[in-house]
Amino acid sequence: MLELRPTCEHCNCALAPESTLARICSFECTFCATCVDTLLDNVCPNCGGGFAARPIRPSKNWKGNNDLAQHPAGTVVKHRPVDLEAFAQFAAPIRAIAPEQR
Repeated sequence: MLELRPTCEHCNCALAPESTLARICSFECTFCATCVDTLLDNVCPNCGGGFAARPIRPSKNWKGNNDLAQHPAGTVVKHRPVDLEAFAQFAAPIRAIAPEQR
């Protein structure tokens, strides 16, 4: 089950469970859309994968107690600002490769 981490790992901006601005990689590294689009060029600085919009967990119990009340969002902040100089070197050879081909 997704942790629904509460903030962007780089800029630490709040990403509420219902945020449409949250982006995750397949390892659930969590960043805001602004950082993904303007700084990271859709390259996860932790694994090199691409990002997708984080799904939104239903706030109401529509079926089977599969809702935010039964499965709350995470509260542990992982604020690990990206060293942009080191990231540029890391991302340079893979930036032009589509995420599904990395």
